[in-house]
Amino acid sequence: MKKTLNGFVLVALAAAGALLFAGCARDREDVLRIGATPVPHAELLELVRDDFEQKGFRLQVVTFTDFLTPNRALMYGDIEANFFQHLPFLQSNEEWNAALASVFGVHVEPFGLYSRRHASIDDLPFGASIAIPNDPTNGGRALLLLQARGLIALEEGAGLLATPRDVVYNPRGFVFHPLEAAMLPRALEDVDAATINGNFAMQAGLNPQRDSLIIEDADSPYVNIVAVRRGYENDPRILALREVLLSQRIRDFIAERFDGGVVAVF
Repeated sequence: MKKTLNGFVLVALAAAGALLFAGCARDREDVLRIGATPVPHAELLELVRDDFEQKGFRLQVVTFTDFLTPNRALMYGDIEANFFQHLPFLQSNEEWNAALASVFGVHVEPFGLYSRRHASIDDLPFGASIAIPNDPTNGGRALLLLQARGLIALEEGAGLLATPRDVVYNPRGFVFHPLEAAMLPRALEDVDAATINGNFAMQAGLNPQRDSLIIEDADSPYVNIVAVRRGYENDPRILALREVLLSQRIRDFIAERFDGGVVAVF
């Protein structure tokens, strides 16, 4: 199993141009290989590359386009850190939670409901088809967003891992369609609305603040984190990355570049 996963990950790394140092005989302790989804995570990492190198380390950003491979790659040692997920997602899987640890939070990507067919939530018809992420935490996040706006109600105690089976009040007869998170922007052509993670919305050219029908408040608990294997929380490379990422420069960049679609938490 481990061999198969590593082989899969290495193919992904090669496709992403990540094997920049392959065949290099020198000690790799000065290199931090970090997995990230493209927007905004890899973009932020590229922005701090020079600052990171001034601290005596080299940054190797490995880009992933899904939510599962980055944690597998980290667990099996193909990378030393990743930056793509929020803490509830990490904690939703016992194996990940046992092996990996959050070291610091960077930003929130407000989660929103989008539609190509309707201009407001009032326009959604009875029986509207709503696509939601199919992973437990983001699926629950979608339902909690709809509940917060009074569109549905969930069974008491359903919590962060709520599923459509926990919906006990659905006066408009919404029909939920769980899909892989990365596929949700494409699904907008086929459903009445879709709840989409901020990073995938922005990759699809959507602005969470302007284009969403409803959106999470800025105090969302789903803070995106940098994660490492347990025991590496105080690795000098991680401490250096924390210093350059949690800077006023990055805070200002987030505010200017993403127009509310990403919100710094530091």
